[in-house]
Amino acid sequence: MSTDYLNAKKGIWSWLTTLDHKRIGIMYLVTTLLFFTTGGILALLIRLEHLTHDKTFFEPDLYNKLFTLHGAIMVFMFIIPNIPAAFGNFLLPIMIGAKDVAFPRLNLISYYVLLAGAALAIASIVVGGVDTGWTFYTPYSIRTGTAVVLMALGVFVMGFSSIFTGLNFVATIHKMRAPGMSFHQMPLFLWSIYATAIIQVVATPVIGITVALLVMERVFGIGFFDPKLGGDPVLFQHFFWFYSHPAVYIMIVPGMGIISEVIPAFSKKTIFGYKPIAYSSLAIAFASFLVWGHHMFVSGQSYLSSLLFSVATIIIGVPTAIKIINWTVTMYKGHVSWETPMLYAMSFIFMFSIGGLTGLFLIALSVDVHLHDTYFVVAHFHYVMMGGTVMAMLAGLHYWWPKMFGKMYPEKLGKFACLLIFIGFNTTFGSQFTLGYLGMPRRYYNYQPRFEPLNQLSTLGSWFIGAGFLITFSYLIWSLFKGQKAPQNPWGAKSLEWEIPSPPPVENFEHEPKITEPYPYGIPAHGGAHD
Repeated sequence: MSTDYLNAKKGIWSWLTTLDHKRIGIMYLVTTLLFFTTGGILALLIRLEHLTHDKTFFEPDLYNKLFTLHGAIMVFMFIIPNIPAAFGNFLLPIMIGAKDVAFPRLNLISYYVLLAGAALAIASIVVGGVDTGWTFYTPYSIRTGTAVVLMALGVFVMGFSSIFTGLNFVATIHKMRAPGMSFHQMPLFLWSIYATAIIQVVATPVIGITVALLVMERVFGIGFFDPKLGGDPVLFQHFFWFYSHPAVYIMIVPGMGIISEVIPAFSKKTIFGYKPIAYSSLAIAFASFLVWGHHMFVSGQSYLSSLLFSVATIIIGVPTAIKIINWTVTMYKGHVSWETPMLYAMSFIFMFSIGGLTGLFLIALSVDVHLHDTYFVVAHFHYVMMGGTVMAMLAGLHYWWPKMFGKMYPEKLGKFACLLIFIGFNTTFGSQFTLGYLGMPRRYYNYQPRFEPLNQLSTLGSWFIGAGFLITFSYLIWSLFKGQKAPQNPWGAKSLEWEIPSPPPVENFEHEPKITEPYPYGIPAHGGAHD
């Protein structure tokens, strides 16, 4: 048996103390998927409660705590760290021809910092839970008797993990590229990771400061946000969204990078518009800091501020549109093959486009007054986050699974699970657009009887989603033990990670890699099973 990063050292201790970026990436992957599973189960319970318009299973207090925990787990423990920390760690050094990241020890520390923060946040359940929603809006989060301090401290600690990872990736891309590799020879996935790392480093301290002020106000009674103490609750909203809207792009830009890898590979074409796609990631990173106020159109901010934020939000759609247009043109007249990763990539484009277009309704000032804090916002958010980030994650997971573990999964089951998730997702959240337009508020425990049929349809769709993910995780785990051995390059792809064995050796490359264009599809593929 050949030596690779999986079997070079044995025993759990060798994993817990590893400095190998690939093993750390796998640990991030397993951990964040466990968080995703937990958050997904909570989502199913929330939808189950909405099966009827009045109490179905839970009391209102428990519902609010489940709702808060679902949001906090999905945002802070899954979507933000998943693609950058898991896929970024595993692939970044290989894609630039390096042996590891710039700071391997900091890399391992960042993983344990994430675990420590997550443990603090989840420990809040033991002491009564949190019922504020994942946004922790003041003044309620200051006055409630639940464990807000513990949850806030968990978010504070997890932020350091995000900052450490971002700093590590920026240093690695600047200093560790193989000789001869310019920025314009990097795969587009790395451009997205680079842009994301910049946002992580610049924006994350803001949420750290915000939750620290929240804790100080609760513990010491210092008036920052509570009007009774001389504070301003709208100030909390400004702080929170100044981080949280860039955080939306921490979640989505890495997913866009995955799509930029999958589409050329399964279209057998060089990516169309490499530089516009690359620079659009940086443009999104920059513009993400200028649009936070579109969450606050009904908060009492000035009309001029609302107008400027509305215009800025429209502008940020331009670099996103550039990506979607270039992906579509890449597929035009290509030799497209419809394996599971490509199906998830198509699902991403379809659902993320809906998420983006429905965002236009919410940045139109007069329309937002009607739709604000309704289920329309819930649907829009999930089309962007789950229809975007999660679909991209699944595309990347299936695309790089053979490289990570050297095993192939059953293709037919992969396509079937993708179909289930696609149908279930659009049933669950498509119906919520109508609910929101008709006036159903979000975050409410119960609702008017006239909304019950659409809520039942939404709950039914969630069961399809759950079944799809159950099948997906089952066959991926099965493949580790019974799957067919993967060839070096099963997709006939062209970036550097496909030039080394599957799974990769410990040192990644035996010899210094030869640097070419990032997607040279004019050259015949070697090692591909689908050529």
